[in-house]
Parts: sequence; structure tokens; C-alpha cells
Amino acid sequence: MRTPARIARHPIHPMLVGIPIGLWIFSFICDLAFVLGSGASHWFTLSFYTMIAGLLGALLAAIPGTIDMLSLAGAPKKLALTHGALNLTVVVLFAVNVAMRISDPEVAGLPLALTVIAVTLLGVSGWLGGHMVYVHRVGVEEGS
Repeated sequence: MRTPARIARHPIHPMLVGIPIGLWIFSFICDLAFVLGSGASHWFTLSFYTMIAGLLGALLAAIPGTIDMLSLAGAPKKLALTHGALNLTVVVLFAVNVAMRISDPEVAGLPLALTVIAVTLLGVSGWLGGHMVYVHRVGVEEGS
């Protein structure tokens, strides 16, 4: 099922989602290294800035994702709406997380819990995205 946000017959959204996913997972790993390991400030700094970069990457990936979602109908559209709502929730959780760390550079407790919840929701959302591609063939150009 061909989608409109494409470059050279390749959908743009899947090209971009790896950026925030990778950054946010690395941010979580940095949090764990900070809390469970050394407590060295460079882990806090890396986590903080990769969270911010992940937010920017997510906003960039959301543009073609929204364009593609608007072109869908039926079951794929319902899945896309759920996928988008989960992603929006993840963005809000990371934005709140960043704001909390600006006012108080504490990682353990609520900020770490927000990261765990956000990364878990990100995994669920990624599974839904994969389901749209592999089951409903969203973004796949058949028989070319």
C-alpha cells in the first residue's frame, strides 16, 4: 500500500524513526550507567542531550508519519492513530523528563521511571509500526 511521503519510491517515515529510537534507548542506557554505576556526571550529560536530540528527531519523523497516516483508511488507519498516540505520549514523557532534569539534576526516582515507561511505550509503538508494514503492507509498493 503505497504512501505519499516518499523519496525515490521509499517511505520517509521509516528512514527517520531510527534516530529518536536510538537516541532514547542510548539515553536510557546512560541513565542506568549513572544510577547503577559510576554516578559520573558525563552519563547525566549524555542522557540529557540524547533525550533532547531524540525529541527533535521524533518531531522530524512525525511529519512524514502524519502525512502517511492521513492517506490511510480502515484498520491500517486505526493502527496508525494508535501508533501516533503512543508516540505522542512518548514525546510528552521525554519532554517532561527533560524539564524535570533542567530544574533538578536528579535521575533516580521519577525521571528514571518516566524513561522506563517511555521506552516501553516506544517498543509497543514500534511493534504496531512493524505490524502496519508487515501485515497491512503500509508503505510497501507491490509489484514494481
